[in-house]
Amino acid sequence: MIKIILKRGREESLLRFHPWVFSGAISDIQGNPSEGDIVSVHACDGSLLAYGHYQIGSIAVRVLSFDDSALRPDFWENMLARALQVRVACGLHVCGGSNGSGTDCYRLVHGEGDNLPGLIIDYYDGVCVMQAHSVGMFRAKKQISEALQKVYGPALKAVYDKSSGTAPYKAGLELIDGYMYRREDFNDDEQVVLENGHKFMVNWTEGQKTGFFLDQRENRALVGSLSKGRNVLNLFCYTGGFSIYALAAGAKHVDSVDSSKKAMMMVDRNVALNGFDESRHTSLCCDAIDYLKEVPEGKYDLMIVDPPAFAKHRGALKNALRAYQRLNAAAISKVAPGGFVFTYSCSQVVDKEAFALAVFSAAAQAGRSVRILDRLNQPCDHSVNIYHPEGEYLKGLLLYVE
Repeated sequence: MIKIILKRGREESLLRFHPWVFSGAISDIQGNPSEGDIVSVHACDGSLLAYGHYQIGSIAVRVLSFDDSALRPDFWENMLARALQVRVACGLHVCGGSNGSGTDCYRLVHGEGDNLPGLIIDYYDGVCVMQAHSVGMFRAKKQISEALQKVYGPALKAVYDKSSGTAPYKAGLELIDGYMYRREDFNDDEQVVLENGHKFMVNWTEGQKTGFFLDQRENRALVGSLSKGRNVLNLFCYTGGFSIYALAAGAKHVDSVDSSKKAMMMVDRNVALNGFDESRHTSLCCDAIDYLKEVPEGKYDLMIVDPPAFAKHRGALKNALRAYQRLNAAAISKVAPGGFVFTYSCSQVVDKEAFALAVFSAAAQAGRSVRILDRLNQPCDHSVNIYHPEGEYLKGLLLYVE
């Protein structure tokens, strides 16, 4: 076992159960670890602190356990079973039965939030789509797939590895997406899932991320609750999650805007899948920011502004905040009096305070009276480890504009 020895006083974060060891905290490495190896981490006096995956970079170790459980053969099965139990407790999964809420898709593993840093697993009615964000998790994908088969049993249809866009590409890994497991009677690359009774076609091989943005489930329901009789604009709509909820709730008309042709084709499929009158919905394949610039004032009385991450690292933070300000100023200035704006940031490096300040500046720029009705975040299956507040990435505001 490779040993990582920390500098004096640098063990404090691990004693508080933070799951990262930064390279600057390391005094000595006893051995020659390869990236992705499980290593032990010790204080300067030699006392054992944790076990985790070694990696090259500013985060040198991602902690798997603060005891020896990471070395046990049943580690993956136990951790995945614990993660599933959380989803059962939240009412997202019913073992051996149907879900009374009409939902059969959820996030099973959310990295540090489920004490498995570097691993994402989304569940789509029997299909688990896995993304490894670290070399250690990528190297463990066979054990993870085998553990998923034990945890879900015969209900598991497939395990699909989609790590080519998330695992470190410089690590010499063979980053080819594909099935780790597939039940003999299951041959599809897409299927219909239910979210709060609404139908969505999910394609995990060609769609963004794992195929669907599960983190907006509760926020989509909130949009639905305020959409009746309104003209709705869904910007950066992807496959139309917010649009379907708005249509189901009785929106007068919904315009869905995204620059991806594939996404817009899936929006149209989802509209038809749920049986909506096509005259109540328009798909617009164009740049969302450009479209918003040309929108007549007052055309929409509910807008959803859910852009992709503007900042994926701290070096891009300043530009990202300016982009959020410009985008929200345009939305606030164009929405009809008495209208709602749902605005979001999924950039992890943009914290809640910075995002709220950008939106405040946008409101001031637009020169309109704006109220914050609600502060929005990620749902329970995207849980945040209390010792790792960095896991809280999705933030949003519900605005009322006079």
